[in-house]
Amino acid sequence: MKYSLFFILFICFSLFAFSQQISFFKPSDTLNTKRRNTVVITEAAVGGLTLLALNQLWYADYKRSKFHTIDDNSEWLQMDKLGHVFSAYQLGKLGAKSLRWSGVNEKNQLLYGATLGFSFLTAVEVLDGFSNEWGFSWGDFAANTTGAGLYIGQELLWKEQRILVKYSFHRTEFASSRPEKLGNGLLEESLKDYNGQTYWLSANVHSFFKNSNVPKWLNVAVGYGGEGMLSGNNSLIVNDVLIVQNRRRQFYLSLDLDLTKIETKSHTLKTIFSIFNAIKIPFPTLEFTHKNGVKFHSVYF
Repeated sequence: MKYSLFFILFICFSLFAFSQQISFFKPSDTLNTKRRNTVVITEAAVGGLTLLALNQLWYADYKRSKFHTIDDNSEWLQMDKLGHVFSAYQLGKLGAKSLRWSGVNEKNQLLYGATLGFSFLTAVEVLDGFSNEWGFSWGDFAANTTGAGLYIGQELLWKEQRILVKYSFHRTEFASSRPEKLGNGLLEESLKDYNGQTYWLSANVHSFFKNSNVPKWLNVAVGYGGEGMLSGNNSLIVNDVLIVQNRRRQFYLSLDLDLTKIETKSHTLKTIFSIFNAIKIPFPTLEFTHKNGVKFHSVYF
C-alpha cells in the first residue's frame, strides 16, 4: 500500500464536516464574497498543510528519485483504485457544496469545487512520482478522474446526485496475520485492510421513477469487495517461505438509504445525515462470488 488511506479520508471527512457546519445557514442566492473567501482560504490552507505534512513526515523517510511512473493496476484486486474513486467523489461533492453555500454559480461550482478531490489526490500522486519507493500511478490518476467525473456528470445530466458512491467496512481475520500492513485495531483496519472494505454505487429509486410510490429515501446498491489479500500481489514471501493467498472478488446487491432524502426541519439532523450519507447502511445483502456462488447475509457491513 503506497500510503495509508487515512490521509485521504481524514481530509475528506474533516473538510466535509466543516462544510456541513456552514450548511446551518441558508446558501446565498448571489455571490457572497466573504463566504467564498472563507471557503477558498480554508480549503487551500488545509490541503496545502496536508501536502506539506506528507512531504516532510512521510516521504522524507524514503529516498527521492527522478519523476517516474509505475503500473500497479493488478494490486489489491483494484480495491485501492476504488478507494481513490470514493475519495475523489466525496471531496468533489464537498467542494461543490461549499461553493454553493457561497453563492457561486453552478458552472464554477463544478469547475472549481467538484474538482477539489481530483486536484488534491493528483498532487499526492505527483509526490509519489518523485519517491523511489513508489511512483506516479496512471491507474490512480484514472480513478481520481472517475470519482470527480461521477459527481460532475450527474450534476450536468440530472442536476442532482442520483447515484452515490459509498463505503462500508467489517473486520476480518486477515489483519491479524499482517497487522503492520493491514492495520492493528478497528480504526487502522478500516483504513488499511482491503479485505473488509466494500465500495458501493447506491442508486435512489425515486429519482429514476418520480411518479412511483417508492419512498424518496430508498436506494438500491451494488457493491464490490475482495478477500484473501495479505499483500498487493499474488505472491508473498515471509522468512523465505512462499505464502499462498486465496484471493477472490466479491459482488453484492443490497438495499440502502439516501439519508439526505429524509425530510426534517432540524438543521442538526440534516448535518448528521449529510456526513453519514457516505457510509452504506447495513441491510440484508446478497453476495456473489465465482467459487461460492450466492450467499445471503442477514445484515452486511
